[in-house]
Amino acid sequence: MAGPRVLAANVMRAVPRIGARSHVTASASASASATASTLLRRGTRLSLTRAPSHCLRVASYSSSAGGAASSPPPPSTPTSNSSRPATIEVNGKTYTTDEWYNVPQTVLALTSRKLHLQKDHPVAITRRIIESKFPTATYKRYNEFDPVVSTIENFDSLGFPPDHPGRARSDTYYINKTTLLRTHTSAHEAELFRASASDGYLISADVYRRDEVDRSHYPVFHQMEGARVWDRTKVPNGDIVAAVYADLAKLPTHDVKVEDPNPPHHPERNPLQSEHHSAEEAEAIAAHLKRSLELMVVEIFTRAKQAAARQDPNYVDEPLRVRWIEAYFPFTSPSWELEVYYQGDWLEVLGCGVSKQELFINADQPQQLGWAFGIGLERIAMLLFQVPDIRLFWSKDERFLSQFTGVQDNLDKLKRFKSFSKYPACPKDVSFWLRSTSAAGGNTAVANVHDFHENDLMEVVRDVAGDVVETVQLIDQFTHPKTGRKSMCYRITYRSLEKTLTNQEAVDFHERVRKGLVEKLGVELR
Repeated sequence: MAGPRVLAANVMRAVPRIGARSHVTASASASASATASTLLRRGTRLSLTRAPSHCLRVASYSSSAGGAASSPPPPSTPTSNSSRPATIEVNGKTYTTDEWYNVPQTVLALTSRKLHLQKDHPVAITRRIIESKFPTATYKRYNEFDPVVSTIENFDSLGFPPDHPGRARSDTYYINKTTLLRTHTSAHEAELFRASASDGYLISADVYRRDEVDRSHYPVFHQMEGARVWDRTKVPNGDIVAAVYADLAKLPTHDVKVEDPNPPHHPERNPLQSEHHSAEEAEAIAAHLKRSLELMVVEIFTRAKQAAARQDPNYVDEPLRVRWIEAYFPFTSPSWELEVYYQGDWLEVLGCGVSKQELFINADQPQQLGWAFGIGLERIAMLLFQVPDIRLFWSKDERFLSQFTGVQDNLDKLKRFKSFSKYPACPKDVSFWLRSTSAAGGNTAVANVHDFHENDLMEVVRDVAGDVVETVQLIDQFTHPKTGRKSMCYRITYRSLEKTLTNQEAVDFHERVRKGLVEKLGVELR
C-alpha cells in the first residue's frame, strides 16, 4: 500500500538552483535547510520568486474490487498515430502502443535509473535506514519489480472504480489502454498477498505520475510499502489477538512522546471492518502497526538530528514528538497518518491502517488479516539530507553524489547536503487563449475548457526543457465577458542545477515551449 496520495489518493512526494554562480555561505545553507523543511509542510507551495536583474524577461504577450478489468475514461487528447512510436522498449521489454500512449521520451529515459538501488544515493540510503527496522526473518524485500504493469494490477485489483480520476490520461502515463507505468507500489500488493511467501514484506520501487512542475514534484519518484500479515489457520488456537500481542511484545520500545487521542476505531470517522474483524483483533493489529512505525520514524529522525548536530555547532536539539491522526485511505480501515513535530512544525510522514479484507479475499487468502503502510522515499530523504529541490536526486553531478559516498555501508556517516553553487532563476511568462469552439446555434466562440488539463501543459514544458525548469505556476486567468473565451498566464522559472543559465538559453527553451503548447494543446498565444 503506497503512502499518502495512494493510500489517500496518492503518496507523499519528495523534493536544487541557476544564474550567476556564487559560493554558499552559512546563511545560504541555513536558508536551504529551511526551504527543505518548508516544502514538506502540509499544503505548502513555493511562492513566486522575482526575476534576477541579470535575467531579462521575454515579453508577457499580453499578460470494484475484483479481478475483472475496467476500462478507464476515454482519452481527452488522444495521441495521433503520426506522433507516437508503434512500439517502445522499457528495461529490455518491448510494448505496443495505441492511442492511449502519452509517455514522453524524457520519462521513458528514467525507467532504468532506479535510484533506490543506486549505491550511496540518498534515496537508496533512506531505503536502507527504513529496512533496518524491519527484520528480514519476517519482512521479505522486493526491490526490483518492473515499472510496467496492467490496469488490472494498478487499479482493478485494488478496487479503483472505473471513473476514478487516477485512471485518467491527465494523471497517469499509459503505454496502451491496458498497460501503464505504475502509479504506486500497491500495484504489486495482490500478487504478494496471493503468493503468501512471508509474514511480511517491503516493496521499494520507482512510480510515475503526471503532475505539476515545482521543487517538490517530479514525474518519477520512489515509494516504499510494507505489510504484516497473520493467518487464522496458523496461529495457536486460531487466536489472532493473542498471536499479535505476542509479536508486539517482541518489538523494542522507545521513549518518544506519542500523542494518540482518538479511539482505535470510530463508526463514522474511522470504521472497523466489523463483518471481518472483531474489535479486539483490529485493536491488536493497530497496536502492532503503530509500534512498528514509531520505531521506524524514531530511527529516521534520530539520524537526522545527529547529522544536524555533527555539522552545525549551534544546533539546538528538541525532543521528538509523534502523533497519530485519523485518516481515510481506500485500502485500509481503520486508517491513520503519522506526523512528526520537526523544526517547529508538524510534518506528515506516512499513511497506514488495517488492510481491507477484500484485498485478502480477492487474493484467495480470506483467512489472513494484517496491516499495511506507505511512505515516499524522496520526502524522507529531503528531511534526512536537507535537499531543497527534488531535481537534485536525479542529478549525475559528482558535486552532489560524492557527498554521500560510504554512507550506505556506515549510516553513522550520514550528513546533510551542502549546496555547491547557486544559480539564479530566469522566469518567463506565457499567455494564451484556450482552444475555442462555436456555441450551438450561434457564432460566439467559447472556450472548450474540457480539452485543457494543467498536467498536459506541465508535460509539454517538461518534454521541452526537462530539468532546466524549476517551477510552472498559474499567475493569472480570466474569461472574456463577451466571447466567453478563457485566457491563462503561466510563469515558467528556468534554473539549471549545474551551470549558469544565460538569458538567451532560457529564451530558446521558452520559444520551444510556446510552440509546443500550440502544436500539442491547440492554444492561441497572446
